[in-house]
Amino acid sequence: MTEINPLLQKFDHPPFSKIQAKHFKPAFEKSLEQARKEIDSIVRNPEKATYENTIETLEFSGNLLGRIASIFFNLNSAETTPEIQKLAQDISPLLSEFNNDLLLNFDLFERIKDVFDNRSAHNYSEEQLRLLEKIYKNFTRNGANLDKEKQARLREIDKLLSLASLKFGENVLAETNNFELHISDESELEGIPDSVKDSARELAKEKAKKGYILTLDYPTYIPVMKFGKHRDLRKQMFLGFGSKAFKNNEFNNEKNVLDIVELRLERARLLGFESHADFVLQERMAKSVNNVKTFLDDILEKALPAAKKEIEELEDFALETDGIKEFQKWDKAYYTEKLKQKTFDLDEETLKPYFELNQVIHGMFEITAKLFKLRFEKDKSIEVYHKDVVTYKVYENDKYLATLYADFHPRAGKRDGAWMTTYKDQYKKEGREERPQVSIVCNFSKPTKKQPSLLTFNEVTTLFHEFGHALHAMNAKTNYPSLSGASVYWDFVELPSQLMENWCYEKEALELFAKHYKTGEVIPLEYIEKIKRSSNFMEGLQTARQVSFGKLDMAWHAIESTIGIEDIKTHENKAFADTELLPEVDETCMSTAFGHIFQGGYSSGYYSYKWAEVLDADAFELFKEEGIFNAAVASSYKENILQKGGTVDPMKLYKEFRGREPDPEALLKRAGLV
Repeated sequence: MTEINPLLQKFDHPPFSKIQAKHFKPAFEKSLEQARKEIDSIVRNPEKATYENTIETLEFSGNLLGRIASIFFNLNSAETTPEIQKLAQDISPLLSEFNNDLLLNFDLFERIKDVFDNRSAHNYSEEQLRLLEKIYKNFTRNGANLDKEKQARLREIDKLLSLASLKFGENVLAETNNFELHISDESELEGIPDSVKDSARELAKEKAKKGYILTLDYPTYIPVMKFGKHRDLRKQMFLGFGSKAFKNNEFNNEKNVLDIVELRLERARLLGFESHADFVLQERMAKSVNNVKTFLDDILEKALPAAKKEIEELEDFALETDGIKEFQKWDKAYYTEKLKQKTFDLDEETLKPYFELNQVIHGMFEITAKLFKLRFEKDKSIEVYHKDVVTYKVYENDKYLATLYADFHPRAGKRDGAWMTTYKDQYKKEGREERPQVSIVCNFSKPTKKQPSLLTFNEVTTLFHEFGHALHAMNAKTNYPSLSGASVYWDFVELPSQLMENWCYEKEALELFAKHYKTGEVIPLEYIEKIKRSSNFMEGLQTARQVSFGKLDMAWHAIESTIGIEDIKTHENKAFADTELLPEVDETCMSTAFGHIFQGGYSSGYYSYKWAEVLDADAFELFKEEGIFNAAVASSYKENILQKGGTVDPMKLYKEFRGREPDPEALLKRAGLV
């Protein structure tokens, strides 16, 4: 009797309890076969190409394949195993081959081109035109106009890129998991919060060791760097974190970085672009490499004088406090926190009791209810991939809007960082509307036997950030899945996420969720005022740091040749030359673990965080002027930004909401740099 494959049965929410790793390969093979048949039916259609029988039919093809892929790759990020990682190496080339077969299908492109060339003869809606242009460009930007020989090379490049990117991520995860700093003497952990020590002690017990085990997971690494009094401990942790995939071992990513950069450049050149960045930026608000570089340089010009002054302050403070004569990178977070405490009489540990995870989530939902009339209800009937995951049904005016998966704690099979993803996008088809299934994934401290999960203020803003992305996906109100939710230009996608962070600084919002986990006391007004006053603390350094990441991204992707790149570290140092304010550490390298640009979707797009900050600072000014819970402003934002996805040019959407183009001065003013 043939075993039933749950991935090939009809399902709405992913049937996680039934899915085993062995199900994925046959499910991909079957869904790829089905998707190919769907494409073939478009090509073989004897009727003249129309919007309905070509563009829309193509848009809705491969639905099963897309759903299986979303489940598989989301698990590979959030709950991976050696078996899943091995499968990813096998499956990624199959998907690359299918994608190439699709985008290099001459007969299919001829039908698409026919519809595109005759578009002026039809009264298409703005959304229909956006989809038509997106599909047409997707083909031309992926080799449809190349000759057979160049198309064959493009196929090879895409296959190699998918494997190199996967290997890059696996190496970073392995290096993160392999690092353990075993501490026997508790005195070495002086200054580190008890919650972190409790977790480290529990981990040591799990591994049958006495004392404490420190890891590179963010809930451990960040507090150690901020609060660890022992300088040598901070140095060991810093070197462990900064040398990920840069050591002379099997997980070294230097070759992967160069391979990815060279393949991306060759691919761009095949398609007629000078660089990978030129290729990417053609479909961004920024439009060109020159615009991005000018944007970053302009911000750096404003931030650098402040950053230099702030470093001098830290160096003087460290000398005065502890006699530190040679200030190093592993000192920066510690003395920043100490000086912040001294300046504002405020420290993270004082604030954390007011930010218990469940209470913050409850408040975040309450803020969303006030702004967008949404309601969140836990639903334990929805299957999850790990016991830590919590699911919610989301309602708008009592009508089902979306499903939200929330996964908040670190574990061995989960990569670092925080992200939003979807298991299903919103769209309309044949009179039926499909609502989205959205997931936010973070890495916050686990509850211990002594206390619940308490967040730092930075983690609170991280949660609101990812929730902002989720709101973009959940509120989608479009016809086509590829234009739905966060399917927008990459330098526009961070607007909803970064805008949501602003409510974390407002008294009216904080009072909804910042309550002491033991007493229920609302966070004192003096703390709120200190949070606001300290929000710009060391802003010059923070801005210079973000700009440096954008410059590193451009240094790898705006190049027109890799000739002359001696090695990864030297090239990175050149990129950081304008922003580096502390002595270089030879053992560390950012590029080899820079997942955003070598594994995620941010290649040639890291600048977009700052770009979107301009948008969010300007947008929130309107909320501040009219009231942070003003119904009319919130409704306009929801209608023009959250619901419309990629159906309209983003600048047009922004102007509909704001009444004008964004003003860069809003960001500089908020940051205290002007």
